[in-house]
Amino acid sequence: MARLPLIVGFGGINSAGRSSLHHGYRRLVLDQLSNQDARPTRRGLATLMGLLKNDQVGWNDGSGNTVEIDSYLDSISNALLAGTLIRKLENNLFDPAQIPFNKPISLSGLNDQPVEFLLKRKHLPDPLPPGWQILEASGHHDKVHVLVNDNLDVLLTSRRHSEVNTAGQLPSGFDPDSYYPSRNHPRALQLTVFGASDAIKSLGIDWQSVRDRVAADQIAVYAGSCFGQLDYNGFGGLLQARLLGKKPTSKQLPLGIAEMPADFINAYVMGNLGSNGTNVAACATFLYNLRQGIRDIQSGTHRVVIVGTSEAPLTPEIFEGFTTMGALADDSKLRALDGLSAAEHPAYHRACRPFGNNGGFTLAEAAQFVVLFDDELALEMGANIYGAVNEVFVNADGYKRSIAGPGAGNYLTMAKAVAATRSILGDKDLGNRTYVQAHGTGTPQNRTTESHILSQVAQTFGINNWPITAVKAFLGHSIATAAGDQLAASLGIWQYGIIPGITTIDHVADDVAIDGLDILLQHKTVDPSTLEAVIINSKGFGGNNASASVLSPARAENMLANKHGKRAMTEYLQRRETTLERIKEYDDSACAGHYETIYQFGENVLETKDIEITTQSMRISGQKQTVNLDLPNGYPEYC
Repeated sequence: MARLPLIVGFGGINSAGRSSLHHGYRRLVLDQLSNQDARPTRRGLATLMGLLKNDQVGWNDGSGNTVEIDSYLDSISNALLAGTLIRKLENNLFDPAQIPFNKPISLSGLNDQPVEFLLKRKHLPDPLPPGWQILEASGHHDKVHVLVNDNLDVLLTSRRHSEVNTAGQLPSGFDPDSYYPSRNHPRALQLTVFGASDAIKSLGIDWQSVRDRVAADQIAVYAGSCFGQLDYNGFGGLLQARLLGKKPTSKQLPLGIAEMPADFINAYVMGNLGSNGTNVAACATFLYNLRQGIRDIQSGTHRVVIVGTSEAPLTPEIFEGFTTMGALADDSKLRALDGLSAAEHPAYHRACRPFGNNGGFTLAEAAQFVVLFDDELALEMGANIYGAVNEVFVNADGYKRSIAGPGAGNYLTMAKAVAATRSILGDKDLGNRTYVQAHGTGTPQNRTTESHILSQVAQTFGINNWPITAVKAFLGHSIATAAGDQLAASLGIWQYGIIPGITTIDHVADDVAIDGLDILLQHKTVDPSTLEAVIINSKGFGGNNASASVLSPARAENMLANKHGKRAMTEYLQRRETTLERIKEYDDSACAGHYETIYQFGENVLETKDIEITTQSMRISGQKQTVNLDLPNGYPEYC
């Protein structure tokens, strides 16, 4: 019997803030929440953004008066809103108005004379370029007189203004490298450490207790990025260094590799010895990793899997690459959409407009991680259940006219995801019991192709008024992490019963297919107990398509009761009480600014003496469970 992959923890960081315990989700619907539900997220954002000090119970207003926290949070509410989600590019990563570049020019001497200049002796290139003549510089001991008989080709440092000035940036003032000794790590790896720590802490179960219960080879980590790490501390610096007159560092190449988020989690966060790696599938990377993780649990080879992605693509080069492709919503497109003059500022917070009249997608940075247990382990340890992953389907597009264009594969993944959901829920009233987290990038091509897929699938399965939303409208497109953002938001809907609407548009574009669909333009309040599954859709460049069927926590617990019985569930619920208390303790601590980021550099490193091997098992120091080496023949019929 296949084991059910249960989501028992999740965490991360994106433009909405910290993900665990639904904080990122709550930012999306903050104006719909009661003050009791909104207050922890507002306080958490205030500490995350450096607007509130740790453990502060009052705030000095500058006149010697102490203001209560609630009043202070009210006074900075505009700053909390303005400093989160999609917004105008800030200059903490780079200045979009002063992007450096080198312009090639060719210098020639006057009246056919050589080009002459003085140069410090230590700056002389070796070997000398052809046509250079070096003379002593009279009166300058440290310089030489250079004559160049041919034209002198040089690079002139200049500055340009970015055509795109909006992004889904991490909350203003949040600096991930300040929460652990980052040692010049690329930004995506900084987000990995913060996000993976958040996910593990959200378990409410001490990680050592998990390691004591599960053998080392039954834990897996599948995490990575799409682009790799392209900022200066990663591949970006490696490729730029010599052109900038610098030398590459010893870290830039290894830390730029795409699977490095998994490696960091294994080496510095979890101490994992089990399976690891990443799939790289463009914008569908998170779901590809999720598929790998649930396969391990369903087959019984693993009992615990950490799945995630981390992407930090907000660099001038990536902006320029997508702009050259015509893929991003640049300032001129945004002005044209709203009929603004060149002197007027675009509506940056509305840059991403899925299924509406739009001009391109909006880049974002984010890291998202989920912790999966098999059903038996979750019950044994009293883990809190946020949902269950029913299935993830992956299909390519086949022959294509354009490697970047969408194709037929997403029809397969969506149809199979709905079919897998139907196999659990039955045919009755699927449209009211499920909804779709669309890929919804905000490009003209996506709005027509994805809507047609969703509409055709809805009509095929007899679904009417199928709720469709797209959280990229708020968060932007975090490439590899996009589906992780969608999943984190989905888990919050089951807690609070509000599906975020696509509020950046006021009507659906004329070329969008709508038969069978209810594309939500406003937040929709639902009864979480009747919403039993979500279909998460993801489409990536190159023909990387993935769709996931994720079941609600209520449906998951019902399935567990059917399998394990009423008595087992009663005992589980009793054990879960302790877990819920610890989860609340972590959440309270994090909202107060204590994020407890896990980073164990050089600690508990295993040596040769720490491993004992027999023909039947392997014992590893620090691990209570042995690794089984008495493996059965998997191909007896061949032998």
